[in-house]
Amino acid sequence: MRHRTSRLLLAAVVIAVCAASAAAQSTGSASWSASDCETCHSTTVGPAFQRTKHAGLNQSCATCHDDVAEHVKAQMAGDTNGPVPSLKKKSATELNAKCLGCHENGARSSFTSGTHARRNVACTSCHSVHSYKSKTAQLRTARDPETCYTCHQSYRAKAMRTSHHPVREGKMQCSSCHNPHDGINDKMTLRASVNETCYTCHAEKRGPFLYEHAPVRENCVACHDPHGSNHERLLVAKQPFLCQRCHFSGHGITADNLSSLEGLPVAPAGSTVTRSSRNTERGCKQCHLNIHGSNSPSGAFFVR
Repeated sequence: MRHRTSRLLLAAVVIAVCAASAAAQSTGSASWSASDCETCHSTTVGPAFQRTKHAGLNQSCATCHDDVAEHVKAQMAGDTNGPVPSLKKKSATELNAKCLGCHENGARSSFTSGTHARRNVACTSCHSVHSYKSKTAQLRTARDPETCYTCHQSYRAKAMRTSHHPVREGKMQCSSCHNPHDGINDKMTLRASVNETCYTCHAEKRGPFLYEHAPVRENCVACHDPHGSNHERLLVAKQPFLCQRCHFSGHGITADNLSSLEGLPVAPAGSTVTRSSRNTERGCKQCHLNIHGSNSPSGAFFVR
């Protein structure tokens, strides 16, 4: 009885495949849908795949996979050397061409001129059509930072530092600032420049200001490391050393890091040198409060 049941099930599978094969031959290989391939590939085109747009009425396995009909014919004939529709052996350029055949608009319109394309990163390096884990975008990981960290491991380390954007807490993602499909903007930022990207959240730093701080206007990353820092407010260095990168001298005492018991601008030879008071606490910002710019008539030096 058990053998008879097995033979009946096998016959049903063969009939279903034959019917699909006949339909494919009459209408072309593009008629091979997920429901036809599910007969053998139940795991690949299972419930998770069926919930995606790729399983829609206007999609078919043959849209992405080559030689589908020939593959079925070979399997039915018992030929194990027949064509295999797998995409694993295709180059990044070939894989991307497949995906961009449909996903060529919007944020991906300039993908081929971007850094990822130039470095032979395939769409399937980040996305999975059949075995995705994210709620959106069909990523290989649950969140896009984990996908990015697969290659950008140094930024994972920075995200673990004391001062950081709330990426690891889940309030932000890499895609909050970057467009991984972009081929136009520097560093793949969402806006035309780093500053415009920062102003998306930090609008109060945009200005215009009556008195502008030149490096602030030029680039936020001159002073901040957006991926993480062990200094407060994502600063790339501790104050006052950060300011002294540009302001090597000021007040006659700013850059020498020396002071004497008598409070002289520069410690004389042979005197007892103490630590400069300008290297403690908030450093330069003890006086220069509005370092991003000031609208005060008396704020020429950002003191208010």
